[in-house]
Amino acid sequence: MRTKRIRLGILTPSSNTALEPVTSAMLSALPNASAHFARFTVTEISLTQQALGQFDVSRILDAARQLADARVDVIGWSGTSAGWLGFERDEALCRQLTEATGIPATTSVLALNELLASTGVKRLALVSPYIDDVQERIMRNYERLGIECVAERHLGLRENFSFAEVPDTLLTDMMRETAFARPDAVTTFCTNLHAAHLARPFEAATDIPAYDTVATVVWKALRMLDVDMTPLSGWGSIFSMTR
Repeated sequence: MRTKRIRLGILTPSSNTALEPVTSAMLSALPNASAHFARFTVTEISLTQQALGQFDVSRILDAARQLADARVDVIGWSGTSAGWLGFERDEALCRQLTEATGIPATTSVLALNELLASTGVKRLALVSPYIDDVQERIMRNYERLGIECVAERHLGLRENFSFAEVPDTLLTDMMRETAFARPDAVTTFCTNLHAAHLARPFEAATDIPAYDTVATVVWKALRMLDVDMTPLSGWGSIFSMTR
């Protein structure tokens, strides 16, 4: 296991206010770890050409090069755009990030998909703040992986900033409502939700794993660095998994 200082580089949508404090709170359990953030412009989540264009790879690579200046150990895209753009977009992005910086890379969605595969999830519950057609696109992409979204809740929001304003009580209710379908796992699918701290209480109440997309990228980045994640177990069962 690593004992030297660990620096995680996290790519962040510009209007996010949730993922930075949540990520830093998680890593506070590891005294030798820190997170460092670079932003690129994302203000709206929809399927319009303007909104889709926010995720142009050149913008993301410019932000990643700033993280490379900090000599981070891993670069993680803490965002869920591959959910509606296609998972292959994140696979290509990780290759491009490493080619541009020489630093290994991962993403929230690829980490989530790895978790779903390794734990045999076939019935997924999807909780998000997104509008109808974005939510539908995400569910279709999971169907192509052989994963059925057996329950879903979404809020119909498109302004990215507004996602961080969703209260804990509402998110808890949405998660609990999906639990009635007895999915194999529930995901809170958006990195501008204050949802990661809800995973452990939800799991204790329902015995259903909860995978938050801010947590998944942290989990995978630390896993890539062979870090003992036991101190983060209060953030959910994913941090207690053995290799």
